[in-house]
Amino acid sequence: MPDRNPPLTPAGFQVLLALAGGAAHGYAVMRFVETLSDGTVRLGPGTLYRTLQRLVADGLVVEVANESEDPHDARRRYYELTPLGRSAAVQEASLLQRMVSAAEDAGLLGRRKTA
Repeated sequence: MPDRNPPLTPAGFQVLLALAGGAAHGYAVMRFVETLSDGTVRLGPGTLYRTLQRLVADGLVVEVANESEDPHDARRRYYELTPLGRSAAVQEASLLQRMVSAAEDAGLLGRRKTA
């Protein structure tokens, strides 16, 4: 079996997914998750920043310089994936893809595998 990171929490994967497109600040991550889930998942500030702290401590995410010239943006912290973070996100996405395929095969999503 290949080396793998431990499975991510749902919040951890959602944050990595939000950062897969590039650096973002916490509020943008919260909005991404809410939009992606059609409003059914909301990461509150406590959950978001605890998750970010854990991802930083695990080497999956780093804080990067805020290069925005917008004065309203001055206090925001920006984060981005590390190569290890991208790898962990890919592994988690692959695991979830296999689980969705199994759900389809079981007829849970409207398709059942035919013999």
